[in-house]
Formats: sequence, structure tokens, C-alpha cells
Amino acid sequence: MANQQFDDLRPYYDEEIAPAMHRIAESAAFPLISAFVYPDRGLEEVRRMIKSYTTVEEFQRCGMKVAGEQIIARSIRRFSCEGIGKLDKKTGYLFVSNHRDIMLDAALLQMALHYSGYRTTEITFGSNLMDSPLVVDIGRSNKMFKVIRGGSRRDFYASSLHLSGYIRHALTEKRESVWIAQRNGRTKDGVDATDPAVIKMFCMSSPDSPATSLAKLNIVPVSISYQWEPCDVLKAMEVYRRRRTGTYTKKNGEDISSILTGINRYKGDVHIAIGDALSEKDLAPLAGLPHSKLSKQVASLIDRQVNGSYRLTCNSYIAHDLRAQSSRHAARYTQAEKDEFVRQYASLLASDVEDKKALGDIFLGIYANPVDLKASAN
Repeated sequence: MANQQFDDLRPYYDEEIAPAMHRIAESAAFPLISAFVYPDRGLEEVRRMIKSYTTVEEFQRCGMKVAGEQIIARSIRRFSCEGIGKLDKKTGYLFVSNHRDIMLDAALLQMALHYSGYRTTEITFGSNLMDSPLVVDIGRSNKMFKVIRGGSRRDFYASSLHLSGYIRHALTEKRESVWIAQRNGRTKDGVDATDPAVIKMFCMSSPDSPATSLAKLNIVPVSISYQWEPCDVLKAMEVYRRRRTGTYTKKNGEDISSILTGINRYKGDVHIAIGDALSEKDLAPLAGLPHSKLSKQVASLIDRQVNGSYRLTCNSYIAHDLRAQSSRHAARYTQAEKDEFVRQYASLLASDVEDKKALGDIFLGIYANPVDLKASAN
């Protein structure tokens, strides 16, 4: 019998796929989805095809993989991945990734795994994104499980304990790999940093010592970099408003808008670096530390790999030079590449804001900060 303890979080089982496919195919948004994913096929043909899927594997192979290929073909010049050969195809891993785009970070890792003959992972999915039945059906059919956002401190503790239990269940009992972001919310200033609270959450579901508990999860740091950061202007404006006013309130539908912007925005070169699993040897020296200090040290181990393996692009070096008003990295980009970046930068500065210099510095930091972080990590 299936474990019902996590029914409120888990992805769909195979027996739930056929009804979900029918709901997706009959949804009001399906014609737009069909036109994007299958531009050369008629709507009714695609509708029949979607309704024929009866397993998660079939939906991923025939639906989500094709969608991923369309995104790569339309908006990515070069997609690359390193380090994937270190993974054992029979082992489940907890991939802890930097977080630059709501959907693409995890989706592109799935494409890299698929291309190399590995099973896809289960994927965390914020409850704030699950306000549409269509989104829920697509997500849960695509091995996504819910992470509950918001609530009181007591609610947060209970939901964190429940999430920790599910992640450990997925890894150790279902034998599935899991993707999770290193922090709650996307990196908006170019500084990829693991939240120690995420590490604490991993340990909550195990009676073992924190070091032993973490070693059993096979944590693998993942670093993804985009030549053109998805939603860079939107991120810069959010950080700017938050610094000016002390708060930022999202508009209705803003997350979905960010997802669509990330999908459609030209991203240039995109690279994924898969790091080395944190071993018992890595974690053993931390065993005697208080839990809070251990969590910070483990977060630092992950950050060192994420920042050290981050693939810097021409835009990283251009932004760094513009910010420093120097030409230190001029050999790493062409004049044409710099001109294109400056055009994007100038269009942002044309925004009607009070402090254009502050907004510009935030935007440059999204691209420039990884240069310094990589140097420090290495």
C-alpha cells in the first residue's frame, strides 16, 4: 500500500496521471501550451496525445522533455553541463542548487540528466505557485512536490518537519533523487548563499547526529549560470524597491509572470556544474559542533562548490569592469558584447526611479558579484 503520510505534498502516482492529463487537455490555457510545445501539430491532435499518457515517465518523456527542448532551441545559444559523469545511476542524490529562475534551474537540470541517461529528480514546488489547478496538475505530474510557504512560527516548524520527512522518504525509500534550492526565493543580487535553515531542515527527520543524518542524504551542490540572467530587470527593481522602502509586496500573478519571462527571455549561454557529494569524510570534522554552527559550516561547504564551479560569462566580466570603472577583464569580452550589455543597462537606467545610480549598481551586481565570489571560493 502506498504511504499516505505525505499525500498532501507528494507528486502524482502513475494511477493519477490519466485524470490529470484529461484536465490539462481540457483547460482554458491548453491551446497556448500546445502552440508553444508542439508548434507543428494541430490542437486536437495534441489534445488526443496528452490524453493518452498514463504514467509519469510518459508525461515527462513526451511532454516536459519536448517543452524543455523548445525552451533551449528558442532562448539558449549554448547549453552545457559538467560533472554529471560522477553520479552513480543507481544512487539517489539531494541536489542543492543555486536559484536564479523559478522554473528553469530545476527544469534544465532534468534535461541534462535525461540527455546523459539518468533518471530525473523530484523537484520542490512552492505552495505560493500552486493557486491554479492547471499548474498543480502539470507540476505534480512532473515529479514536483509541495513546499509550504508562510504561516506562523509553529506552522513553519511543523511544515519544515513534514518536508524534511518527505525528502528523506523520497531519497531512502522511494529511491528518487531530489532537487531543492539553496534558499527560499531566487538570488536577486548575484550572491548565491545557502541558507543554514535549509540544512537544519534536512536534519529534522532523523534521530541520528546532524553529521550522520546529512551524510545519508548524498548532498550534491549544483551551480547554474546564465549569460543573460532571467528576469534581471525585474530582480533589480525588486531589490531597489525593498532597499528604498524596507518592503516589497508582490502583485497578483507576479510569480507566473516571472516564470513566463524566464521561459521567453533570451539567455545566451547556460551552464550547469554538478559538484562532489558531501561525504562522511567531509562532514565528520563537524560532528562535535552545536547544531546551528554545524548548519552554517555545511552551508559554507555547499557555497564553496557552488561559487567555485560557477561558469562566468562575458556579461559577468563586463559588469564587473563597469562597476569598478576599469578595463581589468577586457580580454574576456569583445566590444560587440560590451555594447550589447551597455544597451541593456542603459534601458534599465531609463526607468523612472529616484536613484538611478543605486538601481544601476544593483543590476551590475547581479552579474558582477559571482566574479568576486568565485575568486574567494577558489
